[in-house]
Amino acid sequence: MTKRDFFIAVALMCLWGLNFSVIKLGADQINPILLTALRFISAVIPAIFFIAKPQVKHRYLVAYGLCFGVGLWGMMTWSIALGLSAGMAGVLMQVSVVFSLLLSWSMLKEKVGLNKVIGSLLAFAGLAFSLTLQDGSAPHVALVFVLIGALSWSLVSLIVKLSNVKEVFAFSVWGMLFAPIPLVLLAWLTHGGDIFFALPAQMNTSVWFSVLFQAYPTTLLGYWVWNKLVLKYPLSTVSMLTTLVPVFGMLGSMVMYKETFSITKWIVCSLILAGLIISQMKWGSLDMKKSH
Repeated sequence: MTKRDFFIAVALMCLWGLNFSVIKLGADQINPILLTALRFISAVIPAIFFIAKPQVKHRYLVAYGLCFGVGLWGMMTWSIALGLSAGMAGVLMQVSVVFSLLLSWSMLKEKVGLNKVIGSLLAFAGLAFSLTLQDGSAPHVALVFVLIGALSWSLVSLIVKLSNVKEVFAFSVWGMLFAPIPLVLLAWLTHGGDIFFALPAQMNTSVWFSVLFQAYPTTLLGYWVWNKLVLKYPLSTVSMLTTLVPVFGMLGSMVMYKETFSITKWIVCSLILAGLIISQMKWGSLDMKKSH
């Protein structure tokens, strides 16, 4: 990975880490599934009217919308509404690193170097260690939703890779078209119709900020950059960069919600960062090519 792309990726991980705190801002006030639906409605409309449909098979667009909208962010937002702290949401989501390595090896036949195996094991150790937290920031009831979200993130990257799409931004927008309706149906099936009648009165300034921040910088800009990186580099390489998300997620939660940093949380972050550094090394040096 070039130095330029590496630093762009780090900036993106910072944005995504802070996004968990912004999600909590909205999920504390309205139904989490409806919040996610509003995120994707805002991201798709009006952008889709100005962007031509990408030249890919429909099944990739549908799969992307379902995995990205419902599987990833629907489940992650729901887990935060169930009590998972914004900081720990970013941490636990990194189970996707392990899923991505397995998928890249089994589905894409990518070579997974020893450095990435060691890096993923360290990251996984950090995640496992986070389960020992006793401060209520990671309730076990939310873990099922986190695991679904983590697996879905890995599947999203796999779908982009398999589609071999060239129009990356168009693919993101048109794929997200298939997210809002399933999310609205899921919200209705799990919480009933009353949540729709209560919604207008709940849409205050902070909720709108949560929706728009998630829709534009996080989703439209962020996943355009991410999907370009996924197409450019091996999935096993870019997936390890996501281990930075929980570090920025914890910092954002500390600033916005005064989440305390215990020794356990510091150990978790240290293991994850060590995993990232090792995964990017090749025979003792960073595996980066000079930018051209």
